[in-house]
Amino acid sequence: MSDNELGLFLRSRREAVTPAHVGLPAGPRRRTPGLRRAELATVAGVSVEYIIRLEQGRDRRPSPSVLSAIADALHLAPSERIHLHRLTKAADAGFNCMGAAGPARVVRPSVRAILEHLEPAAAVVVNRLSDVLAYTDGYARLMSSTGLLDDPATANLARFTFGVSRARDFYPDWEHRADEQVAALKQGPFRNDPAIAALAAELEIVAGAEFTQRVATVPNLPAATGTTRIEHPIAGPLRLTYETLDLPADDDQQLVVHLPADAATATALDKLAGRQPGGLRAVSG
Repeated sequence: MSDNELGLFLRSRREAVTPAHVGLPAGPRRRTPGLRRAELATVAGVSVEYIIRLEQGRDRRPSPSVLSAIADALHLAPSERIHLHRLTKAADAGFNCMGAAGPARVVRPSVRAILEHLEPAAAVVVNRLSDVLAYTDGYARLMSSTGLLDDPATANLARFTFGVSRARDFYPDWEHRADEQVAALKQGPFRNDPAIAALAAELEIVAGAEFTQRVATVPNLPAATGTTRIEHPIAGPLRLTYETLDLPADDDQQLVVHLPADAATATALDKLAGRQPGGLRAVSG
């Protein structure tokens, strides 16, 4: 991980919470997005000096009671609270929960069978390096024009996002996509993992500041679900809702399923597959 992931995470969540959300008046002349440090300190019942120490990385081991109070004040979701706890436990950078194990590349037969049952949806299995390991025909149709899948041995979502110019046209919200890709790479031991450290060094050369600035500013907690916009050269504009499902820890892999976020996208994907509309249904809100 980077030098102060705990402080980065706390600051990003503080800036995402509005005063109204915690029952405080907004007041005039606000220069800081979200809560000020003093406001967070007031709601959490701690000193503003302590909030500053945490965000600056001068204190990386808050007590459980303080951690709980800050989590309550920030209205953290359960997944964010678990992540916050892990960050405090990872203050000693020498520990790598992956040990010497390399990135898993073998996809179990049962997982491949699940992919078959997910057709015609676009679904893909990736490892912690974002290597593309297995996918449905629906995913192949979605990504075939990008060149991502041309060489199965090197297909990698991080390399595609930062190293292929057409990714910016393919993803209209490329900036957000790049943020999420960096967050995904950072969510584990990051540079303490030799394989991820090598990939990060490669991306630093390929993308320069576009990558390094995100490593320094993007918290290491990617969204498990959301909506991605795609500008497909054949199917046109698409909106896809995605769900990220963690496979067992020993697999060290994730299954990402993309479903149409609206009826127009469902129809476009059916046409792309040469089917009558109705094979895919939009996800209702």
